[in-house]
Amino acid sequence: MSTSDSQLNSTHLLRFIFDRLKTFIAIGVGAAVLSSAVALMIEEQFKSTVIMFATPQHSIGEQFYEEIKRNDLLEYGETEDAERLLQILNSDRIRTRIIQKYDLWLHYDIDQSQPGAQALLGKEYNSNVDARLTRYGSIEVSVLDRDPKRAADMANDIAFLADSVANRLRNDRAGEALGYAKSSLEQVQQEITTMEDELGQLYGLGVYDFATQIEGLNEQYATAIAKGLPGNAEKIRKQMAEISNYANQFNKLSNLIEAAYEREAILKKRFELMKLDAETQMPSAFVVDYAAPADKKSKPIRWLIVVMSVASTLVFALLALLAAENLKDSSAA
Repeated sequence: MSTSDSQLNSTHLLRFIFDRLKTFIAIGVGAAVLSSAVALMIEEQFKSTVIMFATPQHSIGEQFYEEIKRNDLLEYGETEDAERLLQILNSDRIRTRIIQKYDLWLHYDIDQSQPGAQALLGKEYNSNVDARLTRYGSIEVSVLDRDPKRAADMANDIAFLADSVANRLRNDRAGEALGYAKSSLEQVQQEITTMEDELGQLYGLGVYDFATQIEGLNEQYATAIAKGLPGNAEKIRKQMAEISNYANQFNKLSNLIEAAYEREAILKKRFELMKLDAETQMPSAFVVDYAAPADKKSKPIRWLIVVMSVASTLVFALLALLAAENLKDSSAA
C-alpha cells in the first residue's frame, strides 16, 4: 500500500468519525454512566502486607554442643530458604487454620453443602491472599479484604503460623531422630551396666587391675626368692596363678567397657543436641514490616474501570459502524 493510500484511508476514517461524532459522544457518555454505576456497586477492598526474610534452618543443638560452629543462626536465609518458607506460607496447613479462625465460609458467603464448595473457597482464598518472593530476596504476604482490620490480622496471623508450622515440622523430624538416639544411648548404658556387674564380680575375687597386680606380685615373688623365703614365694606364685585364670576375661571386659564409655559420651552429646532441636522453638523468618489496617482502599480503581470501559465501548462501536458501512456499500454496489 502506498503512502498516499494510507493518508486517504486515515482521512476517510477521521471523516467517518467526525460525521458520526454525536453518535460516538452519546455512546461514550452512556458507557461512562453505566460503567460508573457498575464500579460503584463493586465492593471496596483493603490491602495489608507483611514483609519478611527467611532464616536458615540450622540445627540449634549444634550451636551449643559442637566446638566448631559451621553455621550462624542470625544470618539471613538464601533463596532456597525463602522458597521453602514460601511453600509453608502457601500450604494447606496454614490455609485451613486461617479459614477456621476467621470463618471464611461465612465471610465469603459460600455454602459448604453446595457441589464444588471446597474448590470455590480455595479460589476465593487464593484471589485474596498472596505470598510471593520479591526482587530483594524477601517474602511479601498480602491480604485483601473488605474489612481493613481483618486484612491486617489475617496477614499477621499467616506470618505467625509460618513459624508455628516450620517449628512443628522441624521438631517432629528432630523428635524421630531423638527417639533413635535415646534407644541407642539406653542400649549402650545397658551394656555398660552388664559389664560393670561382671567386673564387680572379678573385683570380689580380688582382680582389680590384672597388669598392675601381676607386675607387683612378680616383684614380690622375686624378692621372696632372693631372700630365701620359699614359703612366701610359693604363696605368691599360687596367688598369681589364681588371678591369671581371670586374665582374659578381665582384659576383654576392660577394653570393651572403655570403648563403651567413649560411645556413651558421644551418644549423650548427640542425645542432648537432638533433644534441644526437638524442644526448641526458633523463628523461621525475620519480620521486617508487620501488617497494619489500611486507611485507603486498594480495589476497585473506579476511574480506571470507567476509562477502560468507555475506550473499549468506543472501539467496538467504531468497528461495528465501519462493518455496517461496508455492508451498506457492498449492497449498493
